[in-house]
Amino acid sequence: MAMQTIQFSEFGDPIAVAEVCDVADPGQPGSEEVLVETLASPIDPADIFILQGQYGRLPKLPAVPGIEGVGRVIQVGEGVKHLASGDQVMLPAYGNWCEQRRIAETELLKLPPHGDPKQLSMLRVNPPTAYLLVHEIAALNSGDWLIQNAANSAVGRYIIQLAGLAGIRTVNLVRREELRAELSDIGADAVLMDSEPDLPARIREITGGALPAYGIDAVGGDGTLLLAGCLAAGGVIVNYGVMSGKACKLSAEQLIFRDIRLSGFWLARWFEKNPQRAQPLYSRLATMIAEGRLRAKIDRAYPLAEIKSALQSAIRGGRNGKIILDFAKR
Repeated sequence: MAMQTIQFSEFGDPIAVAEVCDVADPGQPGSEEVLVETLASPIDPADIFILQGQYGRLPKLPAVPGIEGVGRVIQVGEGVKHLASGDQVMLPAYGNWCEQRRIAETELLKLPPHGDPKQLSMLRVNPPTAYLLVHEIAALNSGDWLIQNAANSAVGRYIIQLAGLAGIRTVNLVRREELRAELSDIGADAVLMDSEPDLPARIREITGGALPAYGIDAVGGDGTLLLAGCLAAGGVIVNYGVMSGKACKLSAEQLIFRDIRLSGFWLARWFEKNPQRAQPLYSRLATMIAEGRLRAKIDRAYPLAEIKSALQSAIRGGRNGKIILDFAKR
């Protein structure tokens, strides 16, 4: 029996190199393996960078893309102890844009059975990134302020929700006026256009006179520079992405006279240093997602056969949420 998968044999333009292929089904699971059908997988920025050959870690070619996703167990090997047919699971990193896979039980995380597969498909990358940026990287307390750019991004929206649950207040920089009400509805304390004149003065009005000491940057380039100008002296910026495609920028005045510090965050590296904390963190976040306390905006879901249109939508600007591959769609 054949099944469909997405493969690429060279790095380049994602829309050109990603192809729908018919391949043999994976067969019966081994003793400690499970056979999983994929339910949903988002198209992440990292997926785009991997297809382009511009990510920190690249697979051997040919490869199947898809760094995150959720699946359902359809068969278990005789040695499998903790999973059963019908269980919903978080899939491993890499190789998830295929209809079925045989996977070792140890590589899967059991998820709440009542959780929305599309929401849970986005569990692996953005929710833990946002959680750690809010709760681990800076020692913030209830009532403290943080400021972030790209607040309408998937991570930005999770940051707003997680900070709100902890009583941490957020200033959120965006580029589209219509996002003010939408982000306020999910808990943003302040939403400002990044083009507003004299942003530091505007922020002081909102916070009662003080600038935030902590900034979260997903833009790089001039976005980092702008964010640094909105921080208190001695403030820290943590960068986790470069949506501008440009290196982070700080001025000499910010570095020397205002003591603004810049560091980077990469979730994969954090998990390498803290492997024992991965499962408890994912389990906590999966419960929050399944209960509806954390949600991501979805722009559109595509079937696997429309991967080129899905990638085109994921790459273009002006989206209002994630692009999802929905394996139930035909």
